[in-house]
Amino acid sequence: MSSLIYLQGYPESLLAQVRTLIAQQRLGEVLQKRYPDSHNITNDKALYDYALEIKNQSLRNAPPLNKVLYDNKIKVMKHALGLHTSISRVQGSKLKARAEIRVATIFKQAPEAFLRMIVVHELAHIKEKDHNKAFYQLCCHMEPQYHQVEFDTRLWLTWREGRDEP
Repeated sequence: MSSLIYLQGYPESLLAQVRTLIAQQRLGEVLQKRYPDSHNITNDKALYDYALEIKNQSLRNAPPLNKVLYDNKIKVMKHALGLHTSISRVQGSKLKARAEIRVATIFKQAPEAFLRMIVVHELAHIKEKDHNKAFYQLCCHMEPQYHQVEFDTRLWLTWREGRDEP
């Protein structure tokens, strides 16, 4: 776990603090205190409703969501934490776009704040395709603590990977 693969790009001073918590076996405890609330969004219907609620609060003029689901084929290390797709299909003489969001199934067991961060991130891709300044401003508009929660999600993934349990 010394490589801290989820935390690449962060300052060495911050990584040293993380390594200390890991060495003291306190990383999980710190995260549990910071994010004690779990969620009951364990199926695709509940996830769709959850994402739609966030979208309706912050992105009313964005295209509709056609599908939101947990995807057990998303491997956190190989792909991402979630995926967004925009599929264009011909219907009659028109081209219709369908927006889909897929979230890694690992987030069924994550704190609610981490699931929200993933959903916010994928919803922001509906309006902004690239990870640019406007994209992150939109993420922060939907979730004011976006950057902190993203970092803590990376800590949580690091902690999970280092546990003895599957």
